Amino acid sequence: MMKHVLGAKCIVCGKEWEAEPSITVCPSCGGLLDIQYDYAEIRKEVDHKVMAQRQEQSMWRYMEYLPVLSKGERPKLRVGWSPFYKADRLAETLGIRELYIKDDGVNPTASLKDRASAMAVVKAEEAGAETIACSSTGNAASSLAGNAAAAGFPTYIFVPSRAPRGKVSQLMIFGAHVVSVKSTYEDTFKLSEQAIEKFGWYNRNAAINPFLMEGKKTVALEIAEQLGWKMTDYVALSVGDGCTIAGVWKGFKDLYETGMIDRLPRLISVQAEGCCPLNRAIAQNRPWEPMEENTLADSIAVGVPRNAEKALRAIRESKGVVVNVSDQEILDAAKLLGRTCGVFGEPAGVTGTAGVKKALETGLISENSSVVSIVTGNGLKDTPNAMKAAGEPVAIDPEMNQLLQVMDRL
Repeated sequence: MMKHVLGAKCIVCGKEWEAEPSITVCPSCGGLLDIQYDYAEIRKEVDHKVMAQRQEQSMWRYMEYLPVLSKGERPKLRVGWSPFYKADRLAETLGIRELYIKDDGVNPTASLKDRASAMAVVKAEEAGAETIACSSTGNAASSLAGNAAAAGFPTYIFVPSRAPRGKVSQLMIFGAHVVSVKSTYEDTFKLSEQAIEKFGWYNRNAAINPFLMEGKKTVALEIAEQLGWKMTDYVALSVGDGCTIAGVWKGFKDLYETGMIDRLPRLISVQAEGCCPLNRAIAQNRPWEPMEENTLADSIAVGVPRNAEKALRAIRESKGVVVNVSDQEILDAAKLLGRTCGVFGEPAGVTGTAGVKKALETGLISENSSVVSIVTGNGLKDTPNAMKAAGEPVAIDPEMNQLLQVMDRL
């Protein structure tokens, strides 16, 4: 029994459905679904004191806020409760009063998307599924492959051919059946949908599976607790298909509705200039339109976002800020984050931090603000772009005179 779950509500037609583990979109109109909770019941069971006494240090720390069976089996990998740093040196460099870094690149397969994949494994077990499948630009794929392998599920994963080799190598090591599609992410997604329907696999595509956003929202629950339940003014993150920013907003709203936080942060939605359909829609106050996928930040190179409605709602409800950054600004942020915080993020992982820097420079946020920037993926997933950001090392023969000659270049 999912004790605190009321059901799944369509965000388009408003119809409500039972939150069956295999449900994806609204059976009536095909709209996206939101998982609904009984906030009054959660309030009776959870408060700050209860949370402080919990020993669990993973995303399952927040069971009352999750749509899973209370006695169901949990995944084998420890996902969540990632490090949270007060980034004073970076804050001083950027000229902002208070800045925190949430490093989700230390999850088992090195990205925030482990949270969604851990949820997918639980729901697949509840649904009695035998195989799990998804399409991905890289991180969702590797997170599914790793979490599913630990639980004994075979996986079929579809990635566009531009997916970084580091992420594809993870898939292969985890034993996934990998299909590299010689086209865009949009075409890759469509092919995965057709295959999932034909073979009856469990659908881990986060943009249409409402349970996976519930996994992603746990990063927001952790941020709030790690802040001592006193929220910052803003939370910044990179945005691709929209599922992560929608999940983060859902997490904060769940906490607000149950009295765990007394105010909601504003979101800073950061996209790459070469692929920013959601931010463009907000800035121009009109419906979103597809864009080309022209950025080195592969994890957010989504020209046709599948979770657009929820993402746009999250930005607007939070009175959020939208910032578009260039690929060079992303690379610069990777270097800056590494050198001031010791945190190594992939391009999409540091895009949120690049956005904070640009928002300060352009006056979109005040230097007196407090901000959390979420790093969504580890830099080892894309070492070629890391080297592009940092440069090559100095190479010499093992001779002191050569070392002395290059010291001024080190």
